[in-house]
Amino acid sequence: MLPVQVNRLTVQEAGDRYVELVRAKTVTGALSPATAEVYARDVATFARLAGPGRVLDDLTGEDVDAVLLAFARKPDERRRNDGRANGTGKDTEKGAGGSTGQSAASQARFRRSVSALFRHATSAGWVHLDPMAASSVRARERGGLRPERRALTREQAEGLIEAAGSPAAPPEQAAGSGAPRRRRADQRTEVRDALVVLLLTTLGPRVSELVRANVQDFYTNDGVRYWRIFGKGGRTRDVPLPDAVASALDAYLAVRAGGDGEKALLLSWRGRRLARGDVQAVIDRVQRQVDPGRRRAVTPHGLRHTTATHLLADGTDMDAVRRVLGHSDLSTLGRYRDDLPGELEVAMGSHPLLRRRRGRAGRDDQAGPDA
Repeated sequence: MLPVQVNRLTVQEAGDRYVELVRAKTVTGALSPATAEVYARDVATFARLAGPGRVLDDLTGEDVDAVLLAFARKPDERRRNDGRANGTGKDTEKGAGGSTGQSAASQARFRRSVSALFRHATSAGWVHLDPMAASSVRARERGGLRPERRALTREQAEGLIEAAGSPAAPPEQAAGSGAPRRRRADQRTEVRDALVVLLLTTLGPRVSELVRANVQDFYTNDGVRYWRIFGKGGRTRDVPLPDAVASALDAYLAVRAGGDGEKALLLSWRGRRLARGDVQAVIDRVQRQVDPGRRRAVTPHGLRHTTATHLLADGTDMDAVRRVLGHSDLSTLGRYRDDLPGELEVAMGSHPLLRRRRGRAGRDDQAGPDA
């Protein structure tokens, strides 16, 4: 019996064909554009690390392991601009948190992308066998989560929210100029920054959901303001806004740039939709107004952790938290729930099975010895 014939594509050719198929799925709604771009980026990285000119069917499990290890050691490009930001003019390999290489989450995501590529390659007849079956490299455990992605404590989160609600007064005079320069109302970015921080800290949206938000996604029903969030997998969820967030939204809409013709909610002072990278700059700008004792570096995803952690710690129903965050499965919440200092002590100090007993003891004390 003759062996099955395969189409001996190079890694680059196979990657290009697979990415074309993935992007086509966004037309039917099977994949979101953001997810398709993640697959495309990971496949391009895989082709570069494996060797674009090699034949895909020639790759073995050892070859895949070598690629996964090379990716794990590869500096995270999102954290390589520290030197430029500090004015040194040099890139640093160490990112925030002082670690090098990719996070556990990024490694796991990259492995899933490569596995999906080889599953398709197997069914399409590009390889005889899926080399992922012989791969042994796995990402390290989640314990390596970077500090800026962990939840803020209550004190740190409240400090950030207070700083957002009381921004520093903007300078009214241009540096080096004798003439005062007053900003127009639509250039008041501190009002927009306050809304960004409040939405991220209290509702915990994904940063992609935040920057995709449009003005018409916010509506009022029975006196309650809602945000219709368009999330992953084409799913939508309607989340009610706390009163403070609704007030911040109204304050921003009153001075928002772009006028009625621009549908994007969050705009730069030039009237353009904010990009994902702009959101981190907003958080950092507000953080500079926080008292140093309550300040801690945090990413938009860290504020998503903050939302989940404090809602659950306060006893909010798990299914309600799941709906706020936009997850389809309750088990996923465990990834967004971080430990808080002193949390176990507080929980045991107010144990639900002993509250009535403490209440009776208190009444007996008040009754006195002659009762």
